[in-house]
Amino acid sequence: MSKRLEGRVAIVTGAGRGIGRAEAIQLAAEGAAVVVNDLAGAEDPAADVVAEIIAAGGSATVNHDDISDYAGAGRLVRQAIDELGGLDIVVNNAGILRDHMFVNMTEDEWDAVIKVHLKGTFAVTHHAAQHWRAQNKEGARVEARIINTSSSSGLYGNVGQANYAAAKAGIAALTVVTAMELGRYGVTVNALAPAALTRMTEGLRERTEEEKRQMDPANIAPLVAWLASPESRDVTGRVFNIKGGTISVAETWQAGAEASVPERWTLDELDDALPKLVAEARPNSDMNGRPRTAD
Repeated sequence: MSKRLEGRVAIVTGAGRGIGRAEAIQLAAEGAAVVVNDLAGAEDPAADVVAEIIAAGGSATVNHDDISDYAGAGRLVRQAIDELGGLDIVVNNAGILRDHMFVNMTEDEWDAVIKVHLKGTFAVTHHAAQHWRAQNKEGARVEARIINTSSSSGLYGNVGQANYAAAKAGIAALTVVTAMELGRYGVTVNALAPAALTRMTEGLRERTEEEKRQMDPANIAPLVAWLASPESRDVTGRVFNIKGGTISVAETWQAGAEASVPERWTLDELDDALPKLVAEARPNSDMNGRPRTAD
């Protein structure tokens, strides 16, 4: 049986552990050559993932650049092209948490999370997009894939994660816009909002054994591999919730209940109209993306 990603080259950021590790291993199992990106310190988890992929008969190389640094992101993209012969797939997965209630959140906690998640996604995507645009202008046939990582916190909100939610909401919006802009070059852009237990999330609360099974990071990887494959060519600009064996499409903001007046609104008119509109509108979603029920 042929492998779906044979001959293609992928980058996975933050791939030393958790979701990124599972994604890199799955892409390699489907035949992709993978640049496994993660920071190295006393430990080098990215190198361990590369060794695991090679031991299984796959192709991979390690990268330790900081993707939140624009030049570092450029080196990552260039490494894929120079060492592995091209670039077809980018999986933007790298992230950190600095949770705090908003009134206690520091500027450094805000900046660090926005930089890694949102700027990191921008930086890697920007360098990759420039490469694919140049290929397209030279007449090459491009069939590239970008797969970003959003979160239910960014789509639906979560107490104590204002910085993380803002970054992940930004990534969802970036996904929609870049899908619009890069389609002309042969690039699709989609995103995930995954529910999984990783080093970032496992300590947030106690989990049952069933929850742990449902939130195994490996459950996320098949969707990433499918979105990276030729079969996904007609899917772009979408965000997918995924938890265990359940996938749903996260639908974007839409105009809901509406009222209008012939001219400019007065405050007295708004006194009457706004409460009615809010009552008619769908309630905000809970963390599962479902309408929030009354307490």
